[in-house]
Amino acid sequence: MSKYSFPYIALAMGIFFMLVVVIGGEVGDGQSTKLPLLTLLVVSEFAFFICVIGAYMGVRRILDLGFSAVYALVCVSCVLLAIRFLMLGLKFWPL
Repeated sequence: MSKYSFPYIALAMGIFFMLVVVIGGEVGDGQSTKLPLLTLLVVSEFAFFICVIGAYMGVRRILDLGFSAVYALVCVSCVLLAIRFLMLGLKFWPL
């Protein structure tokens, strides 16, 4: 695996973890989430870092080798997923 393929992997992992967090964060019986709160927070944080690293590596590749529309779309998707994971992590955080 080359370091240039990591944004693709980060995007795939981000989409998978988004499904886990969204489905696991639904409120079930007894006013609790389907997954434990700590699990949702850890998955959100891990996926946030994966997507940020994927976006960073993608931007570095674009700056080094030139613009590619597909690669730029993957980088923007990683950034959007990272922002969403941050918002979900803050939403699940008990205040």
